[in-house]
Amino acid sequence: NADGSGKDIKFQANGVEKASISSAGAFTSTSIDATKLSGDLPAIDGASLTGVGKVLQVVQVVASSGAASTTTAFADTGLTATITPSSASSKILVIVNQYYNMYASGNMGMDLRILRDTTDIENLPRIQFGTNSGTYWQNNYGSQVMNKLDSPATTSATTYKTQFARVTYTGTAYACDVLTGSTITLMEIGA
Repeated sequence: NADGSGKDIKFQANGVEKASISSAGAFTSTSIDATKLSGDLPAIDGASLTGVGKVLQVVQVVASSGAASTTTAFADTGLTATITPSSASSKILVIVNQYYNMYASGNMGMDLRILRDTTDIENLPRIQFGTNSGTYWQNNYGSQVMNKLDSPATTSATTYKTQFARVTYTGTAYACDVLTGSTITLMEIGA
């Protein structure tokens, strides 16, 4: 029926409306079975989509060097990546897989955090472990996954990195063991 009310185009079968196209061009399907579609369908251009998040670009870096710390001051782990957002309204999804090792003869802890340039944007709950002896030195290996959806509000090159700090007592904290492949992934999500 190509002469419906309001100049809508209506598709009917046996008197039952299956779909319609409004005079503004909006297509509405009421009961079309998508499994019955056949033939070549046109490709969808994601650049024209609105109202949904789109992954515009992805940057991933694998740590090429490690770092060691015997102090409680934050220091770079060696894991860093830079992205240039295409729009100031974009968000950046930061995904970090951070490997570490704590070598101590007693209780020890480590703090980890993510920075955007020089701004602290995410802190991981403190990692702690202890040994039963103050004589025997032990290693505590592990990894932590950190995620942060950030809004840098810029189109300038933006650097994200991780930092770590040893917490109290004696021993050494290590980050980004190059044999385990710590990674940082940056995904620009369009508004």
